[in-house]
Amino acid sequence: MSKIGLKNAVWKEGRYYVSWNINTGISSFGDTKKEALESLREALGLYLEDIPLSKVNKVERLDIIPLVFKHA
Repeated sequence: MSKIGLKNAVWKEGRYYVSWNINTGISSFGDTKKEALESLREALGLYLEDIPLSKVNKVERLDIIPLVFKHA
């Protein structure tokens, strides 16, 4: 069984926690951070059944950069 390190983000949005995998763009949610990450793990497992790990984007270094955006 192969292993790969994946980068994930979790944040609160309304009454739910959202979990997002940065390598694949897969996301999920739950009532708690733990539930959100468990749901994400399940979704990633299903997604990765169909593609080789070599096709997953490698994220070397992740920086969260604030961006001010103005719109009409």
